[in-house]
Amino acid sequence: MTPPQRNPEDRPVGALLAPDILALLEEAPGDIPVETEEIHPADLADVAELLERDQLQQFLSALGPARAADVLEYLDEELRTEFLEAITPRQAAELVTQMTPDDRADTLEEIDEEHVEEILSEIPAEARQETEKLLAYEPDTAGGLMTTEVVSVSADMTVEAALENVRAVARSGRKEAMHAIYTTDEQGRVVGVMSLRELLAAPAGAKITDIAWTEVVSVSPRADREEVATMIANYDIVAVPVVSESGHLMGVITVDDVIDAMQEEQTEDVQKLGGMEALDEPYSTISFWRMIKKRAVWLSALFLGEMLTATALGAYQKEIDKQTVLALFLPLIISSGGNSGSQGTSLLIRALALREVTLRDWWRVAGREVATGLTLGVILAVIGFTRIELWQWMSDHGWSIGSFHLGHNYDLSTIRTATVDGAFRDVDVITAGQHHLLALTVGLSLLGVVMFGTLVGSMLPFAFRRLGFDPASASAPFIATFVDVTGLIIYFNVALHILLR
Repeated sequence: MTPPQRNPEDRPVGALLAPDILALLEEAPGDIPVETEEIHPADLADVAELLERDQLQQFLSALGPARAADVLEYLDEELRTEFLEAITPRQAAELVTQMTPDDRADTLEEIDEEHVEEILSEIPAEARQETEKLLAYEPDTAGGLMTTEVVSVSADMTVEAALENVRAVARSGRKEAMHAIYTTDEQGRVVGVMSLRELLAAPAGAKITDIAWTEVVSVSPRADREEVATMIANYDIVAVPVVSESGHLMGVITVDDVIDAMQEEQTEDVQKLGGMEALDEPYSTISFWRMIKKRAVWLSALFLGEMLTATALGAYQKEIDKQTVLALFLPLIISSGGNSGSQGTSLLIRALALREVTLRDWWRVAGREVATGLTLGVILAVIGFTRIELWQWMSDHGWSIGSFHLGHNYDLSTIRTATVDGAFRDVDVITAGQHHLLALTVGLSLLGVVMFGTLVGSMLPFAFRRLGFDPASASAPFIATFVDVTGLIIYFNVALHILLR
């Protein structure tokens, strides 16, 4: 399968380097490691994504396993998966073994399970056990995000001994989280943390216990990635340790991993807010029928929900027949309720994601949103009431707006409709003077609908979170569909008591 064509304009550095890389591949592939040693792996990944499949394999082979592994970590996920599945398990194992443990696990997570087993069987025993341990956790948990390449020293060491220990660790291979050094007791439990700078600046002869911070912020391996991101943001740290229930250090999550995870989380939330399932893969690469499946399920559910609107309209058909003018303001009522509900939903989904509010705060949010809905409802009610009164006043005085003359044909008391033979005639919709009652009906309906939409829109995310669902599933289209039906009920019941009594 040929990889999808990628636009060179999206990768200016890659487009600039690609011709020289291609020339080296043809003339002197052995010179590629030396010629590219100063180039960042992300830029080399851009070059790799512009190459043909056979050229890609030749390029990565020329780089050597360690450098090729660096490039693979930045490569497009789909292309990386296709490449690793196309080469032999032994070749794939040689590459992924060079990756950091967390990137190795993430890479294998994307590959077909059968290929994963074959690749794991070719990986050295220690790296295989480490990888299988990480693969046991869900990708969106702390255990799935962490790397086991963490630097720790015994709390009873001297500064000199700890420095020698850290140097030995650094020389033995790459460690992703060298900027944070954790201290452990005799049982291996985390008791402190310090930065590499603090260790280097410590006075000679000092004990590690004298310089390490004892208040260690940590998470369990089952913690959600949102919790990890919130903790890193709240405490302004660049890494957070993952600790078992017994307090033993399991790994560490660095801020770059959190950024990647939160980008995925926000992408899912935005897609759900649009009234669809999360795609779980890039838009440009997802298959047509998979896209249809992701969008059609929710769209069908929303369509069925909107059918209840027709049912509600049917229930009030007699009222519409008596006062046809009520139909003129249906879009106004429905859209106002849906818009106010969507605002409340969007605000609370984000507030819950950022831990600005918790489930226990629902009553406080409800009180605030009732007041907010009341205020917004009054504002829209005044606008709606004034609009109808002004419309009728202008009509009574024969005023015109643009090319439209607000005379008899635009009076609220009549509307012009087509007859069977194609001619037009005026139909009475309200009696003289009833426009005041109509204005009051629309105004009070807007007040009720906006209050209801605001309250429901703010409470549904709490309900979804309580039931164990993602609050983002309480999307704006879902709220709008729900409030459409209830808005009609509120509107016609207000009309029954004011305009149709």
